[in-house]
Amino acid sequence: MELAYIPSPSRGVIHLGPIPLRGYAFCIIIGVFVAVWLGNKRWIARGGRSGTVADIAVWAVPFGLVGGRLYHVITDYELYFSEGRDWVDAFKIWEGGLGIWGAIALGALGAWIGCRRRGIPLPAYADAVAPGIAFAQAIGRWGNWFNQELYGRQTDLPWALKITSSTDGRVPGTYHPTFLYESLWCIGVALLVIWADRRFKLGHGRAFALYVAAYCVGRFWVEYMRVDDAHHFLGLRLNNWTALVVFLLAVVYIVVSAKKRPGREAVVEPGASASGGEAGDDADADAKDEAAGEDTAAEAKSDTGAEAEDNAKDATEDDAKDAAESGSKKT
Repeated sequence: MELAYIPSPSRGVIHLGPIPLRGYAFCIIIGVFVAVWLGNKRWIARGGRSGTVADIAVWAVPFGLVGGRLYHVITDYELYFSEGRDWVDAFKIWEGGLGIWGAIALGALGAWIGCRRRGIPLPAYADAVAPGIAFAQAIGRWGNWFNQELYGRQTDLPWALKITSSTDGRVPGTYHPTFLYESLWCIGVALLVIWADRRFKLGHGRAFALYVAAYCVGRFWVEYMRVDDAHHFLGLRLNNWTALVVFLLAVVYIVVSAKKRPGREAVVEPGASASGGEAGDDADADAKDEAAGEDTAAEAKSDTGAEAEDNAKDATEDDAKDAAESGSKKT
């Protein structure tokens, strides 16, 4: 008997007249906004200008979406290019299907292009946006809930996810809500990176590498629970192997980077002051004006002192002359 479970939405799209409003797309859009907002705050705190994160995101986000879709289509090509399938469906991103590995890889390429155009080091930018990306993933995973996809094994736990759809081979029932597990894990990863960054002053890409390593740990066990079709190698799903390899690379980067380039970058954005943004530039201008005023006052004071000294000297000479004339008359 099912005493409690998480219900699935009856549909993942609502039509506003001729315009379809899809839950999956909304989750991605909201996640992007959260990532840019938090990344902007962290970038300013590190000494960058406000708005730079959004400017670079204009490059990173489209590249990330293309990369995520490419990874999904390549690793699950049979869903689009096997007999009875329509290859046009490979372009229907709104129906779900984004691989985080491809999204991060190609998104990093887009971010590199944006950073290069601004003269900004990519590792510094990656450190600033790392927690925001984790939060964006946490939000984006709820898109799988709207589409009734990527769930785990069957279970009768009180937090089981109830699947009602029978399309694409789904079997209605209650399953582990792996989308929820991964969403909660991503929130934990974001908080871990924020804490570690403050505690250890991570720089030169190490905050981003920590995010990658921590995410891979959670993705490994969540992936192991999923029951959707996937390619297997040596008894493990392809994404399990990917998570393992990427985890090792991230850990190696953290260790090597900490030895070669300890601490944080002194300057993350050319032309931005240490206090960050336009406010810092205004403060520098005020400081320069104040210094110039002090120099002017000092010059004025120096001139006044010199003038007083000359007057005193003239008065002394006049007194001596008068005294001499007086003595001469008495004689």
